[in-house]
Amino acid sequence: MGEPAIVAPALSQLRPLVGGQCTFWATALVDHAQARGIRFASTGFDHESITFLEALGIDFLMVPSGEITNLPYLRAVGRTGMPLIVSTGMCTIEEVVVALETLTASGAPRDRIRVLHCNTEYPTPMEDVHLRAMATIARTYRVEVGYSDHTLGIEVPIAAVALGATIIEKHLTLDREMEGPDHAASLEPDEFAAMVKAVRNIELALGGDVKVPSPSETPNRAIARKSTVAAIDVAKGEVFTEENLAVKRPGTGVSPMLWDAVLGTVSDRSYAADEPITFEPV
Repeated sequence: MGEPAIVAPALSQLRPLVGGQCTFWATALVDHAQARGIRFASTGFDHESITFLEALGIDFLMVPSGEITNLPYLRAVGRTGMPLIVSTGMCTIEEVVVALETLTASGAPRDRIRVLHCNTEYPTPMEDVHLRAMATIARTYRVEVGYSDHTLGIEVPIAAVALGATIIEKHLTLDREMEGPDHAASLEPDEFAAMVKAVRNIELALGGDVKVPSPSETPNRAIARKSTVAAIDVAKGEVFTEENLAVKRPGTGVSPMLWDAVLGTVSDRSYAADEPITFEPV
């Protein structure tokens, strides 16, 4: 019957790029990654490929968006018990939940599954990204999430990290003008490096969830905050009022938050204008 009309153009693009040394190159890539401390992930699109990748000892097995509604495939992947990265392009949340439940029922440990929010259009229009859906996946299935990005540029994956993504998938090419279906929507090396740097900075910037002064800004408190001072010369025994008090920098004296407590008290000594007052709250 021949190839379906939609599939044939893709196959015609891919055939010249596929050599007959798959095992050699896969093994070489895994060895290369391991030698450099890089975790290796790959997608098997059929049962034979899953077995092949499992035997290679890769770190993660990836489930592509197109197979998330393939029950026999999901069961085969789940039976490996390997750490999984599941991409969810074209999915409803119900389809995601069914797929994840199938994987765990087949033997995949739940705590070894990572789920990527994804849109499969290359390039993805910005208005179709819907990054908030990533949080919906995490909340619905209580699983670690990431983002598989097919937009142009690096803004969206950076935003995904700020929203909680712990994995970013982004296509990398040496040259966007190369032949093949993915190059045009990929990053070139300098762009990829810029994305990684930005992601690492965002990870640092996220920090903790407790609101306290950071070590770097603590010295600024005395400089930027203010103290209660004498607005004019104040004699010993004079009552402090709003007319003879003021608030000025630096913040090394009595805090203006004690303003009401100071008002109406009697000065225990004389003060020159602009001199910080001393006050011991009762």
